[in-house]
Amino acid sequence: MNLNVFRLPAAALCLGALAFAQAPPAKVGTISIQQAIIGTKDGQKAVQQLQTKIEPKRKELEAKQAQIAQMEDQQRKSANTASADTLRKLAGDIEQNKKALQRMAEDAEADSQQEQGKLLNELGGRIMQVIDKYSRDNGFTIILDVSNQQTSPVLWVANGVDITADVIKLYDSNAPSTMAPGAAPAAKPAAPAAAPPAKKVPGAK
Repeated sequence: MNLNVFRLPAAALCLGALAFAQAPPAKVGTISIQQAIIGTKDGQKAVQQLQTKIEPKRKELEAKQAQIAQMEDQQRKSANTASADTLRKLAGDIEQNKKALQRMAEDAEADSQQEQGKLLNELGGRIMQVIDKYSRDNGFTIILDVSNQQTSPVLWVANGVDITADVIKLYDSNAPSTMAPGAAPAAKPAAPAAAPPAKKVPGAK
């Protein structure tokens, strides 16, 4: 029997086992991006600005709700005394105001989502730069975002792997506030260094 046909697979298995044994263990961390963004000083300032911006719309919605509640109260009180035409007109006015309230609420929600999207995009880019530096400095192999538990594949996380608080601290301590108008954008992270050439195994072609 020719034993040479078994030499290549055996050698490949040995090399594969050697590479696996020499590979460093993966270090996995988790982060809540949303919590990290709003936890920074810039994020807290942006949230306050957003709340101030949507406050007039919120008060307008509350006033509209109070108007409808008053009309419905009038409808109940006059149910047995007002004419059919009056009650019909009042019911039509209530329905019209409810539809207007719904449109106002939908517009307010859309505006709020748009502003929140701007906030996440603007500060998210800066947070990613901090995550990049932190992960490299601390030897992490992968960082998982656990902001949305409904879509996150993470089912269980051990204590000590969540880097959210550390990223917030690193952001606030090293990155100057850039929320002020005219502030210079944060510098882009340096490109990763090129990997060293693979070592040639003696006897391999």
